[in-house]
Amino acid sequence: MPVDVRDLLQRYFNALNDRDSRACLALVSDELILEPNQEFAEHGRDAFAAFLQRQLRCYRETIESLVILAEPQGRHAACEYRVIGEYLATDDGLPEACGQRYEMRVGAFFEIHNGLISRISLHFNLPDWLAQVDD
Repeated sequence: MPVDVRDLLQRYFNALNDRDSRACLALVSDELILEPNQEFAEHGRDAFAAFLQRQLRCYRETIESLVILAEPQGRHAACEYRVIGEYLATDDGLPEACGQRYEMRVGAFFEIHNGLISRISLHFNLPDWLAQVDD
């Protein structure tokens, strides 16, 4: 029986909002491909765990207004949502963090294989985010 993609992705985003990296990791495949915005692709669950750890250290974010679009076969999905965030700790190559608040629209694309997320591709307006956190 195919996985309910909408339910899978809702659980993933709920885990992100809960800052629960263990729950996020349980929903992705060992061979996950992560394509972060404006960065090179990373491969594997361990790389994703490191990405999540960095995200949790540097940012406090809440995902709102989530829209999930899934194709009927359950292999691909796209999501649009708003992120309300606070920049907590300086991330490599980015401006110094001092608790700046930001809000942005994000698009994410997913592939699903064997009931798990096998690809996450994140897209947002980096210049807008930089303008919001550049004091």
